[in-house]
Amino acid sequence: MEKRIIECVPNFSEGRNKAVIQQITSAIEAVDGVKLLDVDPGEATNRTVVTFVGEPEAVLEAAFQGVKKAAEVIDMRNHKGAHPRMGATDVCPLIPIAGITLEECAELARQLAKRIADELHVPTYCYEAAAFTPERRNLAVCRAGEYEALPEKMNHEGKAPDFGDRPFDEGVARTGATAVGARDFLIAVNYNLNTTSTRRANAIAFDVREKGRPVREGNSPVGKPLKDENGKTIMKPGTLKATKAIGWFIDEYQIAQVSMNITNISVTPLHVAFDEVCRAANARGVRVTGTEIVGLIPKRTLIEAGRYFLKKQERSTGISEEEIIRIAIKSMGLDELKPFKPNIMHTPLNSSAKQMGRPIRILPIRAARKINRIMRCYLPFRYRSA
Repeated sequence: MEKRIIECVPNFSEGRNKAVIQQITSAIEAVDGVKLLDVDPGEATNRTVVTFVGEPEAVLEAAFQGVKKAAEVIDMRNHKGAHPRMGATDVCPLIPIAGITLEECAELARQLAKRIADELHVPTYCYEAAAFTPERRNLAVCRAGEYEALPEKMNHEGKAPDFGDRPFDEGVARTGATAVGARDFLIAVNYNLNTTSTRRANAIAFDVREKGRPVREGNSPVGKPLKDENGKTIMKPGTLKATKAIGWFIDEYQIAQVSMNITNISVTPLHVAFDEVCRAANARGVRVTGTEIVGLIPKRTLIEAGRYFLKKQERSTGISEEEIIRIAIKSMGLDELKPFKPNIMHTPLNSSAKQMGRPIRILPIRAARKINRIMRCYLPFRYRSA
């Protein structure tokens, strides 16, 4: 019988205190049967993205222990950062890798959300495939108003969490709320701009993201948003399907960025998104100077990008994969802010996972040293930058 493998990518609201981050990751690694693949802290966002894999029971336990430790060591009353957030553990998605469906992951996510609320008294929302209502499939709906809006959302019909609802109290004030969900693989990417203007970065993000921007009276940026007959804001869609994006300023780099999630790389590949953000930025007198990948990306994403840029140069694509990846890195400026050196790791995905269309990833140098022994069968490599 094929082993079931899932990935978990919790985002914790601490990106500066290494000792706190270490306590959380140690709690995760202490669970037998999980392999910690990546720890990616961000100082400006004050947020750490953690990635680990294993069989469902082990991953659920490790996720629970991570949320528990985060609730103990992070006080949301003191949290500030560039990234939207509402809790010590802000989000905790489960991703199907092998031998398990997205629907099964959704049910596991609901079970985890209920346990977190019941045992840790941390309010939880269920989002994406685990959502109980269509609206809450969108994380932004669950996280509306962020941490600061929780006093009015708690114990309020239509806004309250799915589990652990109660009047806002000292416990919620400390831990905030957590969104637990199930989703397919996505790419998190930031496009570096030659400006410090958050307003311009946001304008570019609204130009390209699928949701687009509100239609306003007189097409003025400060005009009143127009409503339809049902009272909903009329939106002008952006140019890139399967993307979500915002603009922000990153103090760590002293630049503004367009921060984007690509939720379906078959619909919008990374290189297509890059070119479109470049076009939208140029239309507003701004340049994209480079690209920052957050977390893991599929190997094929860089191969496709490298071949795309080679064809634009009218050059042959009949070169080594290493050279194709190097072309992708240079074409999109993946090494502008920090070194981007792909490193090999055997993947825990087996042939069945490949047939399911699950991606082979790019992994960090740290993870490259941790060959995953969960699966008996390995596919060709997983990569990621240093």
